[in-house]
Formats: sequence, structure tokens, C-alpha cells
Amino acid sequence: MGTREEVTAWRPRVPGVTEVFHAHFTDYAYPMHVHEAWTLLIVDDGAVRYDLDRHEHGTPHDTVTLLPPHVPHNGSPATPHGFRKRVLYLDGTRLGDDLIGPAVDSPDLRDPVLRRRVGQLHAALAQPGDELEADSRLTLIGDRLRACLRPRTVTEADRRDPELARRLRELLDERVVPGIALDEAAVLVRAHPAHLVRSFSAAYGIAPHQYLMSRRVDRARGLLLEGRAPAEVAAATGFYDQSHLTRHFRRLVGVTPGRYRGSAR
Repeated sequence: MGTREEVTAWRPRVPGVTEVFHAHFTDYAYPMHVHEAWTLLIVDDGAVRYDLDRHEHGTPHDTVTLLPPHVPHNGSPATPHGFRKRVLYLDGTRLGDDLIGPAVDSPDLRDPVLRRRVGQLHAALAQPGDELEADSRLTLIGDRLRACLRPRTVTEADRRDPELARRLRELLDERVVPGIALDEAAVLVRAHPAHLVRSFSAAYGIAPHQYLMSRRVDRARGLLLEGRAPAEVAAATGFYDQSHLTRHFRRLVGVTPGRYRGSAR
């Protein structure tokens, strides 16, 4: 079987993510190497066999693999048809050095919720304009990784903070069009980003990025009913471009902005 390699890589506008890397390798094998960043890996097809700290590991499709920085590892296909993987490289602002030891001991995490969240994060990272969603999802993933590697009891008080949720909602209302980064919001309301996202979701039954997109779509509806063109509306309501508006508009309204505008009397 001949070598087949498919690679896509980019650097998103999300703090702490140094690279997104998607690849399909049939028979390529990585030699021993290190990364400066944390490696968060999921395998969508096939499996990878690798050595970390002189111990052999594997990555079946139902696991999330977390490889710590500066620790040598390699990688090769564990199935005849190779493997298809999605990788995030994260800097030290997302995961601290205190997790390196636990990650070396247990790099492969069998956690269906974590696996699903990582997949959702990759979907958000692939769409320009959805940086708040990606940042929020990554923040909760980091929190769950820490919980997996350093378990502690999470109480209801850790999740519920209605006053904090109200302050974030007011902040989002003030910045519907320009938007706001999660780290900036956390500084302004003086809360940890993960606690901020959990508190908002618990209070309102919707994530902060979903709330912001809902507000933008509401504004877009009004402008479309005035007869303004979708591209103009996208720019006026904070969307990255017209396709970004169309994706979220169809999701929340059920039709495209153009059809909605055309239906106006």
C-alpha cells in the first residue's frame, strides 16, 4: 500500500491555541520527538500506537489523549489503513505544569463527555467568527481535563452564581456587535472563565456564545425586514461575514437571511 498523507493546519484566533492540526496518515511513523506545547489528540478512524516516558500506549477512537510538553513520544499506525486524527496544541495558559506528572501517568482518558466536547470544539474552530464558542468550549475542556487528572468533588455551589451570570449577560448586551473575548469578560466580572461559563449556563439554560448569537440574529432580523442586504446586515450585526450570518440565522430562524428578507411584506 502506498503512502497517503492528508494534512490541514491553521492557527485560530483563540487564546492559548498555538495550532490546530488535522491529518490522515496511512503508514507514516513519527520518530521520538517533543513539543513545547500540550498535545490534545482525538482519533476519528484507526488507532495510533505510541511510546511516552518509555511506556507503550494506544489511542482507540473513544479516548482523548493528552501528551504533556517536553516529554518525548513517538507515534505510528496501529491498523493497516492508518489513522485519522485531530490535534490541538495548547500553551501553558490553558494547562499548567502541575498536570505534567499526572498526564505522563495517564495520557489516555476514556471519558465520553470529554471526547464529545473536544469534537465540538474542533467544529467551532473550523468556523471563523465562532471564537467565543471555541474559547468557552476549550475552557470547559481544560476544567474537565484537570478534574480527570486531579479529581475533586464538584459541588452545586461551584456551578450556580446567578449574580455573576447577570453581570455577564449585561456585558454581552452592551457588546452585541463588537463581542468580547472570554478572558476579557472574566477580568471585568472578576471570575474564573470556567466558573463564568458554568454559572451563565446554569442560570439561563444557554451558553454565553449562544446568547450572543441569538442577540445578533434578532438584530439581523430587524435590519432584513427593513430591506437591507444580507452582506450589509452581517457587517452591521457583528458576524464575521455573510456565510457566518447565514449559518447561525438558518439554525435559529429556519430559513436563510435572503429568504427571510424576501418574505417581508
